[in-house]
Amino acid sequence: MFIQSEAGFRRLLKFLRPYLKKLFWGFFSMAIYVACWPILAWLAGELIPKIGEGDFVKVIQVIGTALIVFLIQKTAQFFQDTILAGPALRISQNLRKEIFSKIQRVELGALEKLSSGDITYRLTEDADRIGEVIYKTIQDTLPCLLQLVAVFGYMIYLDWQLSFATLILAPLVAILVSIFGSKVMLTAERSQKQVSNLASLIGEAIQGLSLIRAFAAEKWMQERFNKEIEQHRKARFKTLRLLALQHPVVGFIEASGILAILAIGAARIQSGGLNSQGFSSYIAALLMVIDPISHLTTNYNEFKQGQASLKRLREIEKEPLEKQDILGAEIIREPRGEIKIEDLCFSYEDGKEVLSNINIEIDKGEVVALVGPSGAGKSTIFSLLMRFIYPQKGKLFFDGKEISQLKTRNLRKELALVPQRVVVFSGSIYDSIKFGREAKKDEIINSAKIANAHDFIMSLPEGYETQLEERGTNLSGGQLQRIAIARAILGNPSVLLLDEATSALDAEAEESIQIGLSQAMVGRTVIVIAHRMSTVQEANKIIVLDNGSICDIGTHDELIKKRGRYNDLCSRQLIRQ
Repeated sequence: MFIQSEAGFRRLLKFLRPYLKKLFWGFFSMAIYVACWPILAWLAGELIPKIGEGDFVKVIQVIGTALIVFLIQKTAQFFQDTILAGPALRISQNLRKEIFSKIQRVELGALEKLSSGDITYRLTEDADRIGEVIYKTIQDTLPCLLQLVAVFGYMIYLDWQLSFATLILAPLVAILVSIFGSKVMLTAERSQKQVSNLASLIGEAIQGLSLIRAFAAEKWMQERFNKEIEQHRKARFKTLRLLALQHPVVGFIEASGILAILAIGAARIQSGGLNSQGFSSYIAALLMVIDPISHLTTNYNEFKQGQASLKRLREIEKEPLEKQDILGAEIIREPRGEIKIEDLCFSYEDGKEVLSNINIEIDKGEVVALVGPSGAGKSTIFSLLMRFIYPQKGKLFFDGKEISQLKTRNLRKELALVPQRVVVFSGSIYDSIKFGREAKKDEIINSAKIANAHDFIMSLPEGYETQLEERGTNLSGGQLQRIAIARAILGNPSVLLLDEATSALDAEAEESIQIGLSQAMVGRTVIVIAHRMSTVQEANKIIVLDNGSICDIGTHDELIKKRGRYNDLCSRQLIRQ
């Protein structure tokens, strides 16, 4: 079972090392449990003839002994299952932690190719299935294997010729189980992929429910959903049909083998090679190996499904990680917020150049606006500064030092991003502003005051302890933006990156946010991605991008007078000098 491959469970054994002491006592209990089976088979051989002879006293003695053995066995089984459950569940827990940690370090570009529903399914259902398989392997499959070895060893001791006939049957059953298991793994993998697709569609439908209703697209979405669940049904049915076929086929082979062994046993008794008491023990032992064989068959199928889940989790590990800091990377000790971009070129995987020969200098405390049509490369510059992506050519500098020479986490603390679309996590407003950082309560309140958020927060019934619902739906867009500004400036960053934080809001909300932004911008370098020309007229410098290149730089008045690309953009929005 423990093969070294993409779906090999052998890779998970490292997680068991901290629990060797528990495993020892679990396996000790398992040894007692398994050792009771041959004893019970022997007692069955003793009991059946005594019943035939009508020796009531002997029957009671054997039954009493059997009950004591049963009690010992079941007690050992309890300790075996209880002790081994902990390490088995820890494996799935640690695996889930490891994969989630990996996701946090995967390059954003690679991660964006995977749907959130698919990732969620892998970290929940797939991880749970792996945990169940590991638990069954330790708690059920291994004892069944040992039971087979112990009981079959006793059968050989009773009559090796009869046992040899039994052995002929075993490879046939094993081959059938293996064939079915391989097919089950393939169909299970397809089924799990369909569940991931279904989870992704459900997530999209719930998030976009208002849009669906606004466009009266309920029928279209229902048809998409019906199609996905039909695909899932078909994929799941193939797996269940294989399992349904396996049980009667393997069961028929097992039944035929037992009947053949009974016939051979009768012949052995007739020839004097085996007495009735020994044959009774042999049949009892044979019955004791049928149940573990049945368990092993079922567990093998679940194991193959678990392999499919493990393979899907391991696929995440193939995704490229963010570049690690170079050896000796520096920390920004006295940040000024000076940024320089030199001869920068960047293209995505398709090879199409997004930015070409970009040269920008931004001094401490300057407010610089990036303007241009969609696809001009504005957001790409933000991603390059934050080191989410890396240029193919050129350099980026922060306070005179190339950013590749700086510690990434330290650099990002100096570059505070306020996105156009606010993302908040469930929890209190206090936690949302703090966002996992070390900060005192008065620092958080001060950030909220600067962001013009303190007053509306205090007007809420629970103030800073108000719980945010999923995606912050219990607050308005303007309120969420002010929380995002407070979150960004906590920690006193030297640079603010603003992705037009007011473009999707009404005039009243925009005014409240502009007050917060104006206060947050004091003493900081600010780079604004502007979609509306009216928001950048007071910028110290406006950089006009088009088709990945800088086509003009200047103030609003200077660029209007040039009658160039910036003037065209302003004219479309009815903005004049």
